Amino acid sequence: MTDALGWRHKFGVIAPSTNTIVEPDFYAMGVPGVTAHFSRIHIRDQDLSSDEGFENLLTQIRAEIGHACERVLTCEPDFMVMGMSAETFWGGVEGNREFVAQINGITGLGVATGAEACERALHLYGARRIGVVTPYQPVGDENVVRFFSELGFEVVRIKGLRCPTAVSIAHVTEAELRAAILEVDGPDVDAIVQCGTNLSMVRLADEAERWLRKPVIAINAATWWMALRDNGVQDKVYGAGGLLRDH
Repeated sequence: MTDALGWRHKFGVIAPSTNTIVEPDFYAMGVPGVTAHFSRIHIRDQDLSSDEGFENLLTQIRAEIGHACERVLTCEPDFMVMGMSAETFWGGVEGNREFVAQINGITGLGVATGAEACERALHLYGARRIGVVTPYQPVGDENVVRFFSELGFEVVRIKGLRCPTAVSIAHVTEAELRAAILEVDGPDVDAIVQCGTNLSMVRLADEAERWLRKPVIAINAATWWMALRDNGVQDKVYGAGGLLRDH
């Protein structure tokens, strides 16, 4: 029988237990008949104050993600959405492919990842030279640069905010994010990309596109856009940037 609320699609979403932004972001960008159902990866040690701490976070994610997938499968979703981004950039293009294959192997479902969503968006806009904002430590930024570089994009500038804990990513203010956007922007930049699903930037990205007059891709908006469009849902969403409004 068809789900009473998710009568078009039910998305299973995987997110770290520390993430307080991606879930309300996805709900705010919701469209009729499509529902998102979250399963949390238990993060026991959220210290991100060093490269080693950042690597440890990913180790925890890798150990728990299979269990999170199995839990969300019990509600019988028809598609998977990754509500986390660092792991989708890790190891460059091949790392992303391996990650998608892992999730597909566990769930048997299609998968939307932030890394691939950003790639698609940049191709759609014809952007080649980009500025990037992340909450990561240097090791995270290195993997983001590697991913985009392997695809032929040039990361002109990148600003890693080096948030000290996983929860503190959500504490970054709009003023701090605006300053970061301006720091990586310039006449040599075709588009801005924001990584890190616990950074609250969907609304700001929508505004920034108007004053910068170029694409500003918030990763939560891009990932949701990919999930909807891959499933034939063409509804326009306003207030979340040009991807969901115009494409």
